[in-house]
Amino acid sequence: MGRRFVAERRSDRYYRAAQREGLRSRAAFKLDHLADRYPILRPGFRVLEFGAAPGGWSLIARRYVGDRGAVVAVDPRPMDPIPGVTHLRMRIESPNLGERLNDDRFHTVLSDMSPRISGAYATDHARSVDLVRAAGAWAVELLRPGGSFVAKVFDGDLLPLAEAELAPRFRRWQRTKPPASREASSEMYVLGLGFRGRPDRADPGGAVESAAPATDPAAPPGTRYIDRRIEPDSLL
Repeated sequence: MGRRFVAERRSDRYYRAAQREGLRSRAAFKLDHLADRYPILRPGFRVLEFGAAPGGWSLIARRYVGDRGAVVAVDPRPMDPIPGVTHLRMRIESPNLGERLNDDRFHTVLSDMSPRISGAYATDHARSVDLVRAAGAWAVELLRPGGSFVAKVFDGDLLPLAEAELAPRFRRWQRTKPPASREASSEMYVLGLGFRGRPDRADPGGAVESAAPATDPAAPPGTRYIDRRIEPDSLL
């Protein structure tokens, strides 16, 4: 770990706040921001999370869903236990992951997965989009109707291809960048709200409706929106 990286991290206010509040990573503030703005985590929700270690998002998700909810965290890396969180030490492509999940249905599927950084942006972006598509495939399989999907991705020219696959499955789709994401980073998050149901159970009349773009004051310039805006209460 380079000295410059260590110095920048120590001066980062989100890193310092995470240390002060006993959080496992600065990424916790990203999910907390998203959960405060969108109806993705509510008491009693069942949540499936990919890329969970070291547990920053798992801890936040657990706080939101409470004792009546449940969080299943998937990551091959070790993670210190969190009460109310089930950790599956598996990769997203593990052939028996579905069996371990028992074909359960979830209110929300989260993905904070990142590829192993190669230093070649085109490669890293492509791998990041592949991870979103993989997590999105599980979301389509396991989400309850009306559920939500949230995934980290590196922006780039391949992202619209993944969005074309996933966006029609949701009533609202958009991109956003939480304040805790570093400004210079290409990292952003895609959100699908109001899951329409699995393809084999889809409503024939559930075609995506186009409308004027929604407005997200926290979104960076150039944020694009797909589909019509739905008020949060209608998604519960």
